[in-house]
Amino acid sequence: MKKKTLVLASNNEHKILEIKDILGHAYQVLKQADFNIGPIPETGTSFKENAIIKAREIHKITGLSTIGDDSGLVVEALDGEPGVYSARYSGEDATDEKNNRKLLRKLEEKKTNNRNARFECVIALIENEDPKKVHTFSGTWKGEILLKHKGSRGFGYDPLFLDPKTGKSSAELQAKHKNKISHRAKALAKLKQHIS
Repeated sequence: MKKKTLVLASNNEHKILEIKDILGHAYQVLKQADFNIGPIPETGTSFKENAIIKAREIHKITGLSTIGDDSGLVVEALDGEPGVYSARYSGEDATDEKNNRKLLRKLEEKKTNNRNARFECVIALIENEDPKKVHTFSGTWKGEILLKHKGSRGFGYDPLFLDPKTGKSSAELQAKHKNKISHRAKALAKLKQHIS
C-alpha cells in the first residue's frame, strides 16, 4: 500500500516526531525544509487562522496535501498569554528557556494563586483532491503552571506544564504517553479519522 504523503508546515523536529508517532506508518510526513521553504509569517490572531495561513502557503508551493499546525499555551491569569505568541513570547531571539523564564516572571508579578492553563492545537488540512476546502481539527489539554521546571523531555513549555491526571509535568511524561493525551494528539486523532 502506497503511503499518503503529507507536508507539515513546520520545521520543528519535535512536532514532526510527535506527528509521525501519532499518525503511524501509513503516512509519509515531510517538512517544509524538504522543499527549501523558509519560515512563513504567522499573521493570524488565533491558532486557527495561523494554521490555515501556513497550510495554504505550503500547499500553494508544493501542490501536495498539507497540514498546518498552530499551537500554544494559554494561561488564565495572564489573559490568555502567551497564546499565538507562545514560540516567540520572549522576543525575536526567543528560546524555550527565555520563554519559560518570562512566563514564570509574569505570573510572579501578578501575585496570583491561579495557575490554570491549557495547551491548544489547531491543525488545518488541505487535500489534493479538493484544495479549495480547508478542514480544521482542534485539541485542548488542560493543566496548571508549576512554580519551577520539572522533567527533561519534550520542548517548549513542557517542563512547566502540570498534567493533573498524572501529577507529572509534560516534560516528565514518556513520549508514548504524552502522544495519547496531549492537545496535538487530540487534534491529530480527529485528522486521522477524517483522512482514513
